[in-house]
Amino acid sequence: MVNKTLFKVAEVELTYKPNYKPSERPQISTSKQAHEVFISHWSLGKIELIEEFKILLLNRRNRVLGIVDISMGGITETLADPKVIFAVALKSGATGIILCHNHPSEELQPGKSDIELTKRLQQCGRLLDIDILDHLIVSKDTFYSFADEGLM
Repeated sequence: MVNKTLFKVAEVELTYKPNYKPSERPQISTSKQAHEVFISHWSLGKIELIEEFKILLLNRRNRVLGIVDISMGGITETLADPKVIFAVALKSGATGIILCHNHPSEELQPGKSDIELTKRLQQCGRLLDIDILDHLIVSKDTFYSFADEGLM
């Protein structure tokens, strides 16, 4: 006898639809360029109030595939879930990621949790062959780069 029970299962569809040519994408070669891209997509009215975490998705030539808002938190922290970060990176076909978050206090030195998160994401990236190229901590006018400071 054949069991004819039907199972309801959600369909998962993966799409990425850029609306511009690859040659029109900015190419990132310095932390300053990455900072400029992030700040141009930040609500500067909130940068000193709420901590946010964003990522920049890059292709093999470090051309920007997109910028993604990962989370918005409170005054002292926000959650950067590796599952969300890498799901987005895989969906876009990214080979590199630049991490970024702000400190509303404008104290740009990374805390212990910032350093631990960066190391954890680097480990995850190695498994998926996706490089974590830098982690920026930003304010309205300036930034801190993990890569520039030798922490990557």
